Amino acid sequence: MSASLDWKRLQPGPALWVSVASVAGALVAGAGMVMLMGVPVGDAIAAFADGAWGSPYALAASINRALVLMLVGLGFVLAERANLTNVGGEGQIAVGGIAATALCLWPPVASLPFGLAFIVPMLGACLAGAFWAGIAGVLKVKVGTNEVIATLLLSFIAIWMVYGSVQSESLLRRPMTTSATLPESLEIPVATQLPLLLGDPSVPLHAGLPIGLVLAAVVAVVLGFTVLGLKLRAAGLNARAARRAGMAIDRLSIGVLCAAGALGGLAGACMLQGEQYTLKAGFSSGYGFDGLVVGLLARGSVTGVVAGALLFGFLRSGGINMEMVAQVPTALVVVIQGLIIVTLAGAALGIQRMEGRHA
Repeated sequence: MSASLDWKRLQPGPALWVSVASVAGALVAGAGMVMLMGVPVGDAIAAFADGAWGSPYALAASINRALVLMLVGLGFVLAERANLTNVGGEGQIAVGGIAATALCLWPPVASLPFGLAFIVPMLGACLAGAFWAGIAGVLKVKVGTNEVIATLLLSFIAIWMVYGSVQSESLLRRPMTTSATLPESLEIPVATQLPLLLGDPSVPLHAGLPIGLVLAAVVAVVLGFTVLGLKLRAAGLNARAARRAGMAIDRLSIGVLCAAGALGGLAGACMLQGEQYTLKAGFSSGYGFDGLVVGLLARGSVTGVVAGALLFGFLRSGGINMEMVAQVPTALVVVIQGLIIVTLAGAALGIQRMEGRHA
């Protein structure tokens, strides 16, 4: 009897099947829109598949994109457990990229031994992201500013900070040799770039991937099996009662936002040190906002964050190739992402109502 019960626990629940059906429905709707645009669906699908996983390089690039989304999503889920909404992933990526670039280009860092040449800039990016999100935490605790507004507005400030950093030679802009010199930083030294896991540039999976997976496991353990996770849940469910029980809610709120920001800053370092190698305006490319969506759709689940990040990472890669090869605008991928969000949100609401009736 107990074995039978255990087997039932392993069966996929209705939420999983509804989510899969929702995503499939959104993709079918996207195919219908491709047909309306006059593009052969077969050509569009082939271009999408080729860009998303059609070669070792494409597959690795999709996973690298998913890694960034996963880190931002993990930060969102971590803060959400304490009933805090961190929508500042874009800004945290931006300040992380600035910090990582500055440290990578600082001459003493490139000569550090034992892998510290790429680890130190990553740590600096984490500290920058933590500081940036911590500002929102302090504002919330001290003056009651809503963290949604604070983290969002701080993102716009950070994006302009990137722009300012690459416009000024006294900051991070490469020296201008001609009027055609682009407003971007110098390329970071090879020693500060994230090592490739397979040592092959044609398969650009980098060291950020195992670091990200370890952090995902740490977040899952913290939320599910530690006293800290229990405190976060208590603070999220009823902060007033938790405060009366002796919990330091203010310190907890600032701390969890700093941790979420650190993950966002690390995402910026992975983009800069693992793929782009130069800082330029707009380098974050909306990954912070996509990571926010990944966190929202995960519904507090670390596994959901990983799955959502992979989905959106492949969508990004496939969409880019679909535009280049099949002449399908990448805006269509954004529309498909929106359809996935709407259908999954609707499905989640329906499941909650069903569970409420059976409770």
